[in-house]
Amino acid sequence: MTHLTRKTGNCCMAFLYGRGMHNMTKQPVKRLVYSALFLALCMILPFLTGQIPEIGSMLLPMHIPVLLCGFFCGWSYGAVVGFIAPLLRCLIFGMPPILTAIPMAFELLVYGLLAGLMYRVLPKKAVFTYAALLIAMIGGRLVWGAVSWLLYGLRGQAFGWEVFISGSVLNALPGIILQIVLVPAIVLSIRDATHTKERALLFDKTEEKS
Repeated sequence: MTHLTRKTGNCCMAFLYGRGMHNMTKQPVKRLVYSALFLALCMILPFLTGQIPEIGSMLLPMHIPVLLCGFFCGWSYGAVVGFIAPLLRCLIFGMPPILTAIPMAFELLVYGLLAGLMYRVLPKKAVFTYAALLIAMIGGRLVWGAVSWLLYGLRGQAFGWEVFISGSVLNALPGIILQIVLVPAIVLSIRDATHTKERALLFDKTEEKS
């Protein structure tokens, strides 16, 4: 798992960093382009994970692009992509069903919002990257539970703690583990590559002046 995560992180780093992801905060057009890319991944990844027997639907494939969008593009872009993704996929492909897509839309909105906001305000250290991720995940799950409770109530059905724990934790455990392992690996890999590149450029400029 560690080798796979590192390899995947390196591939994403090469793709994103090589196209100027590190300068996105200064270029809104690039943030829009990458947000569209992350939205496209939300549409495509469920087809791939759906091929994995038994746990494919438990890997939460739309959550990872939304989290990455929040980290790399900012909280506003992450929130918009998170809210749109489940509803758009429901409209185009009929999956997830609308009663699943609505609470998921609010959940992913909070995922993208909190990931971007926490990453922006917290110190740029590895432990705080994990902290930003966990805050986003917990906040999103709580909002998913609140919206699900409201929808269940409107339909005259009960939404108790057992249903909440089952839906937010037990049935999502493989996806939760994947997010905790993969997302920080990608974020930290790209950030380290950015710092290395910036130091190299600074060194080159210093050499030229001397």
